[in-house]
Amino acid sequence: MKIRSKAPLRLGIAGGGTDVSPYSDKFGGCVLNATINMYAYAYIDDEVEYNKVIFEATDLGIKETIDLSDGITLEGKLKLHRAVYLRVMNDFFNGELRPLRIITHSDAPAGSGLGSSSTVVVSMVEGLRQMYSLPLGEYDLAQLAYKIERVDCGLSGGKQDQYAATFGGFNFMEFYEGNRVVVNPLRIRRYIINELESSLILYFTGASRDSAKIIDDQIKSLESDKESKLMAMHKVKESAYHIKEHLLKSDIDAMALTFLEAWESKKKTSASITNPMIDRIEKEVLSIGVKSMKVSGAGGGGFMMLFVEPEKKHLIEKRLKEFGGEVYKFQFVEDGAYSWTI
Repeated sequence: MKIRSKAPLRLGIAGGGTDVSPYSDKFGGCVLNATINMYAYAYIDDEVEYNKVIFEATDLGIKETIDLSDGITLEGKLKLHRAVYLRVMNDFFNGELRPLRIITHSDAPAGSGLGSSSTVVVSMVEGLRQMYSLPLGEYDLAQLAYKIERVDCGLSGGKQDQYAATFGGFNFMEFYEGNRVVVNPLRIRRYIINELESSLILYFTGASRDSAKIIDDQIKSLESDKESKLMAMHKVKESAYHIKEHLLKSDIDAMALTFLEAWESKKKTSASITNPMIDRIEKEVLSIGVKSMKVSGAGGGGFMMLFVEPEKKHLIEKRLKEFGGEVYKFQFVEDGAYSWTI
């Protein structure tokens, strides 16, 4: 059998970081995000040589062929692929190791701030769900993907990426103690989505980063300088409620203003959120008519989201290219992870 699957990447619009433990466990977190027409793909095939498992990430140029008679561990270049395979075999087949080929690629580079690593995991799990008719609903799939990345692989991070990739669309997500997550789909009018798309620029700085290290630093910062960092995180969470309301009411100007305030609060949660390159770009773009901006995801590099006047969008995109990065055209999409048999 041959399966293809895909899952959408997401823009973290507000509240990012409040979905990370221990903050979400103690205070409850909330995130507003939306999926876009950039994807992580998986191709899964069980018609492979007897007793072999093949993992390949074509965008990374890495391939691993494993003889199952030697067993399989998480130690290897494609740790996420191995972890997905092992978790599914252990949870659903009593540890029986089945011959399989899993090939993946993503439209965005790892460390870009669009949740690409988590989305690759969701895409692989969704493909295996289709191949083996696994009894996984949307919440089950997202939670399993979260456990694979955060527990099995031990990678620090939040919970929003797995749920965004699984559910798709505009969602206001709530995060509580004990990994309890509530996904609230938002019904956004088409004209509001059109205006938001017209007002946003997605700009890749050309510098990816290790989000797990940044999040580790954010957690340590909250512990070492509890009061000021904690107040900043509370403001990040509060901004998510305000931005959701502005979005639903189509007040894009108010949304952009709160967006900037939230970015200032986010920077106070950890010294790793920004760096001299980001500071330089921020100073330049705010001087040429950009209303507000933030770095998507954990920060430190990757993609920037910028609010602009739609009439000035083309001129600002042209100027942005002078910084050496790349402007990505995008549209919001409603569909989450899905798969099909070929």
